[in-house]
Amino acid sequence: MFEKNLLKDKRILVTGGGSGLGAAMGRRFLELGAEIVICGRRRELLETTAAELRAATGGTVSAIACDIRDGAGVDAMMDEIWREAPLDILVNNAAATFIAQTEQLSFRAADAILAPTLHGTMYCTIATGRRWIEGGHKGVVLSILSTSTITGRAFTVPSAMAKSAVLAMTRSLAVEWGPKGIRTVAIAPGAFPTPGASGQLRPEGRDSGWAARNPLGRVGEHRELADLASFLISDAAAYINGEMVVQDGGAHLRSSGAEDLLQWSEARWRDLRASRGKS
Repeated sequence: MFEKNLLKDKRILVTGGGSGLGAAMGRRFLELGAEIVICGRRRELLETTAAELRAATGGTVSAIACDIRDGAGVDAMMDEIWREAPLDILVNNAAATFIAQTEQLSFRAADAILAPTLHGTMYCTIATGRRWIEGGHKGVVLSILSTSTITGRAFTVPSAMAKSAVLAMTRSLAVEWGPKGIRTVAIAPGAFPTPGASGQLRPEGRDSGWAARNPLGRVGEHRELADLASFLISDAAAYINGEMVVQDGGAHLRSSGAEDLLQWSEARWRDLRASRGKS
């Protein structure tokens, strides 16, 4: 689909790059000629993924353990990256979410979602943008969002809030940083199942026929999202700025994706909370 060297000489940081969609995007970037850095909280997972990506693609992969919820830690990570060479692209992929009755959320639970999804994304974006601007370096920020930015989404309110805020950041910085040679773009994926997200959003017994109700009758494939991400961060998309591309098979035109939860009983919600407490 793409020229083999579409991302040649691009140095890309993927937050949450040790698994799921982050790892899938990282692999595609490597296949297209990029050098990548992956970060996350679990060093062992990062090293394992980095080794697998090197073996699969022959590309250059670095792994840095960093909790993006900590601004000082983000700055230290960026200093470490820049000691070798500047980044060209930041992919804000790391996030957290789970389904819950909003009135039952503790402040700590809400912060567990807002901290990586909103604060961590902003910390990484500011830290990268500052270095690009100080060095006169052009760059691209791609943020992975959600169709909740369009529809809202019951029972994942902190995530919907955080993703909507990052969309506002994307649009605002497109104007503020565009003149400095920095593009900001976003993707709103629909259902691209990963083990981590599926466990939090679709516990056993929840609405098993949901995928078939997508207008295209299926969920997304990780390669499809990775291809779209590759295009948006490439020079081929150099005139796209401040935009969010929806990739969900048209699902958001039919439903926000949370309506089935309105039928859950209080007992079922209690059971879900209890199971999380045990884990």
